[in-house]
Amino acid sequence: MTLDQLRIFVAVAEREHVTQAARALNLTQSATSAAVTALESRYATRLFDRIGRRIALTEAGRLFLVEARAVLARAAAAERVLADLADLKRGALSLAASQTVASYWLPQVVERYRSRYPGIAIAQSIGNTEYVARRVRDGLADLGFAEGDIDEPALIATPVAEDELVLVVPKRHPWARRAPRAPDEIAAGPWVLREPGSGTRAIFEAALPRLGLAPRELKVALEVPSNEAVRAAVEAGTGVTAISRLVVANALKAGTLVGVKLTLPRRHFFMLRHRERYATKAAQAMADLVGAGGQ
Repeated sequence: MTLDQLRIFVAVAEREHVTQAARALNLTQSATSAAVTALESRYATRLFDRIGRRIALTEAGRLFLVEARAVLARAAAAERVLADLADLKRGALSLAASQTVASYWLPQVVERYRSRYPGIAIAQSIGNTEYVARRVRDGLADLGFAEGDIDEPALIATPVAEDELVLVVPKRHPWARRAPRAPDEIAAGPWVLREPGSGTRAIFEAALPRLGLAPRELKVALEVPSNEAVRAAVEAGTGVTAISRLVVANALKAGTLVGVKLTLPRRHFFMLRHRERYATKAAQAMADLVGAGGQ
């Protein structure tokens, strides 16, 4: 099998749609179908079930997808090693970042990097902290940037910046006039929170015992998968939240949200890298830029 066949298979498997995969790869639909058929024929294994006009991975296809992704990740790593020989005049850097970091801290860092190394192509994916750790662990990102505790032995987490969680409420919420005092008052909220796996949520829940609460005691009105959705829901009056000051700075200034005096922890943004994978010159240059190059 060839790397091109693997790339085509992965594209089709991720979309479960031949036409969409062909469009993404800038190939014809017939060439895309032929590559998948060639794999199935050569190894006498059905990778997809054809169900009407749609396709779905078979169990064999799901197992093969894991291996195909791993091979492509290793091939990409080999290409990056060779690109290093160009002394940062060309090459690629793959980053993964959590939402808070990607939206409010990393853009300025990336722009500084691009001004120093304009020949390095940067690809960035965004998810929650668990997603970022997984991307770096699996070799799909050279470096990750996230907040929160990262429990992944394969990774090195180096602090690169600080952030602060703040409690914010709609301007008509009772806490806008008087901060909550008793644990049961805090628990009543109601709360709007990020999804499980979010660094923001993990750090907030870790701070609750100091307020006399367990996470399960919170009255959670809504869970959403983005900071912007949390902020919008709180502005609309759905509930209260604990969130990065970076996310709500403009809303606090405009008066659409009100900050409440409640002691919440400061936290670090971390740079993640794999303990054993080869660190490219492009990745090392980014580590140096954020002050983590010697860690």
